[in-house]
Amino acid sequence: MANELILIVEDNEKNRKLARDILQVKGYRTIEAETAEAGLELAPKENPDLVLMDIQLPGMNGIQALKKLRESEATRAIPVLAFTASVMPQDRREIMGAGFDGFVAKPVNLKEFVAAIAKALGNEPAGGG
Repeated sequence: MANELILIVEDNEKNRKLARDILQVKGYRTIEAETAEAGLELAPKENPDLVLMDIQLPGMNGIQALKKLRESEATRAIPVLAFTASVMPQDRREIMGAGFDGFVAKPVNLKEFVAAIAKALGNEPAGGG
């Protein structure tokens, strides 16, 4: 548990810093990309244990990036969590229907954020989280 490497793909500097700070305090290592394209370049090189993917990104969006990750042999098995402010039920259905392994809403609820990361990494505490 912890020390896993998490790739944060997020164009908003404040959201990226918040995610990084929370994850590092919890013992995770982080790398970051501001665009989906940069994230797609980093993922096969760094082989993260998890990708935290914003949906609304400049250029390629998070759903398109997920599709590319799933198409590549090198990154297919990496769990990917949607990290988004799009929290309406239809948005959530579309995002989860695209094949994300989980969903983390913005603004961040600390307890839910940490629990979603742990669950995606298979680190849920005994009795759920």
